[in-house]
Amino acid sequence: MRARLRDLGVVIGRFPAGDWNAITDVPGVTVGYQTVLSDAPVCLRTGVTAIWPRGREVIADDPVFAGISAFNGNGELTGSLWLNEQGLLSGPVCLTGTYAVGLVRDAVNAYGALHGVSLCADLPVVAETWDGWLSTPGAGLEAADVFAALDGARSGAVAEGNIGGGTGMICHEFKGGTGTASRRVSLGGEAFTVGALVQANYGRRDLLRVNGVPAGKHLGLDQIPSAHPRQDSADSGSLIVVLGTDAPLLPLQCQRLARRAVLGMARAGGIGADGSGDIFLAFSTANHPGRGQITTVRTADPVMLSDLFEAAGEAVEESILNALTAAETMTGAQGRVAPSLPLDRLAEIMRKAALF
Repeated sequence: MRARLRDLGVVIGRFPAGDWNAITDVPGVTVGYQTVLSDAPVCLRTGVTAIWPRGREVIADDPVFAGISAFNGNGELTGSLWLNEQGLLSGPVCLTGTYAVGLVRDAVNAYGALHGVSLCADLPVVAETWDGWLSTPGAGLEAADVFAALDGARSGAVAEGNIGGGTGMICHEFKGGTGTASRRVSLGGEAFTVGALVQANYGRRDLLRVNGVPAGKHLGLDQIPSAHPRQDSADSGSLIVVLGTDAPLLPLQCQRLARRAVLGMARAGGIGADGSGDIFLAFSTANHPGRGQITTVRTADPVMLSDLFEAAGEAVEESILNALTAAETMTGAQGRVAPSLPLDRLAEIMRKAALF
């Protein structure tokens, strides 16, 4: 039986989690996913995840302020130039496999046309990580899958592990994928939420840390085989992070928040290897910039943001670890196997560490 990190008694950081401990704790944010699993005529272990900052019902009439940061840029995030230029996000953020980026981008545009709106100024925001070790490269998704993820977005609990865009992903040489978490924080006497959703597909096992404990070093290849038989390729891969908050941030402040995703990545054991595409996006739902009008907006004094930055790092770290604890062992293309992180062994390692 798989579990979330907190089910194992491991609590990351000092800030409290939201009700769902998910990005959907940010009011209005919804998440949908479509998972594609097939063994014939080709092996498919892929999918797509859709994140709506204000829910699907709003579509493009009410953009949010947003910003992007790339820690290591061996990856793709479509629409990023225009997003950083304008500081606005007016549609969903979709996560998928590398080979499906173009298809998902075109499908989001088609979805917008179907509903009579222009999503992200016809420059949809789609990010990728490579699932070509478990899923047949170049095959997989159809536009109908993207539509299903967009239409199926909901609030509440978010599925993790082998789901949506994270279906075929590997993290720290174990089965990785989709993970999420959230934190509540007070700024100037007001309560706000910051939530993270990650697509984790990076990292060497020996670097894996769980709440500061070097757990990966105690999970040797003699116990659990690596998902990467060639160790020189084990540090390649990518991490996509989407951060959402209802704290009142301007676009530049969203960009600053996005940069703090690296805190959680580093604490979990990510180093931003040369072959890794580590790309982070943050948005704030607090303001309503409006269309064709002059709008009054709220913003937090920059000196108040340190707690929000810290909380974001905690949420990203826990999201990555949730992806690992939720993911199940997967057999994919050519019989390749990505083993799940052994939860009983992890719990034992954490108990022993607590004694010292």
